[in-house]
Amino acid sequence: MSVEKIDTLVVGAGQAGIALCEHLGQQGVPFLVLEKSRIAEAWRTSRWDALVTNGPVWHDRFPNLEFIGNAPDAFVGKDRVADYIEKYADMVNAPVRTGIEVLSARPFKDRAGFHVETSDGVIEAMRIVSATGAFQHPVIPPIVPKDASVHQMHSAEYRNPDQLADGAVMVVGAGSSGAQIADELNRAGRKVFLSVGPHDRPPRRYRGRDFVWWLGVLGLWDMAAQKPGTEHVTISVSGAYGGHTMDFRRLAGEGVTLLGMANTYENGALTFADDVRKNVDAGDASYNQLLDDADAYVAAMGLDLPLDPDARAVFPEPASLTDPIDSLDFAAEGITTIIWATGYKQDFGWLKADAFDDKGAPIHQRGVSKEPGLYFLGLPWQSRRGSTFLWGVWHDAKFVADQIAIQRAYADYDGQAAVIPAAAE
Repeated sequence: MSVEKIDTLVVGAGQAGIALCEHLGQQGVPFLVLEKSRIAEAWRTSRWDALVTNGPVWHDRFPNLEFIGNAPDAFVGKDRVADYIEKYADMVNAPVRTGIEVLSARPFKDRAGFHVETSDGVIEAMRIVSATGAFQHPVIPPIVPKDASVHQMHSAEYRNPDQLADGAVMVVGAGSSGAQIADELNRAGRKVFLSVGPHDRPPRRYRGRDFVWWLGVLGLWDMAAQKPGTEHVTISVSGAYGGHTMDFRRLAGEGVTLLGMANTYENGALTFADDVRKNVDAGDASYNQLLDDADAYVAAMGLDLPLDPDARAVFPEPASLTDPIDSLDFAAEGITTIIWATGYKQDFGWLKADAFDDKGAPIHQRGVSKEPGLYFLGLPWQSRRGSTFLWGVWHDAKFVADQIAIQRAYADYDGQAAVIPAAAE
């Protein structure tokens, strides 16, 4: 059985893998991309129907290709993003083979490189880049038993309100996905309960600029690491309905019942921590801090940006904050569905290498693994806060491609380049 050989094997053809193609091509690195499904498959089949980008198209894109046919401040749907990534792959002549799954990869014991088992045969690669993305396997906390008399799904399975059985809906998680899904269901006339955990919530726009602009000029996209204690704090922002600030007091005033973090389940009832006000107040504090920082920047730079006093208006206190609910009986409230917007975990089980910590997370420096010849791309906070965004992963991809080119140059060294010229007389 023949064995294919390649210098660099890229696993995954999502936004990370496709971004890397451009840079590897420019460096002259021979490479191949394997994708078990289709290019940008997660954007097509693991998002709800009405999902749009959380940032406007002038910002959330690769540097060398604009979205065509949209106003710069528009938010585009998930299928447009998938088509955009596929178009980018064509533009950079990405050598992608779809429908091929990488089953395992292990370093050779006596030489450089990796033995890679795929669903289409064996490949030997000098280098491997895992570009499988940040959103691989949906996580549902083991709180409500699977045999409970309520349908449970992860937000990755949610498509639209008509998909759900009649009745009220419990949404757990108040990041961008959970908040947007709760908003959509409430607008569709469903009774919605929303479990709110720790979160940041930036203004959608302030003083005529989108929040992505503010994070840019304030240097917040380039934060190299999360502040201690904020590792599990998500961001709640929305580009839906033209883009608006995600305010939980507003949602509550429109009919959504706010709750603390989901705690325990027993006898058909779910209990909640006494932290809903703390979490909402902390989100408000992050919002107001960004407004303060923006105002200070405007003053320091002498910018002519209009004041926005309405941005500091506070919605009325909802009953679910003044009188928090600590327990919900699903049958009594008519709750028939739980949507868990509780994030994802990564799975590197196919990589048989000493490159992970005791929790299974990659040990790396900006994507360069401790295992020689192994690289990662698309990790959350890989180099900065923006690493999981289209534009952010593009810059991380450039760094990884540069490191691969550097190592190839060292591998090609034959001693002749080290001849030291004679000193001038």
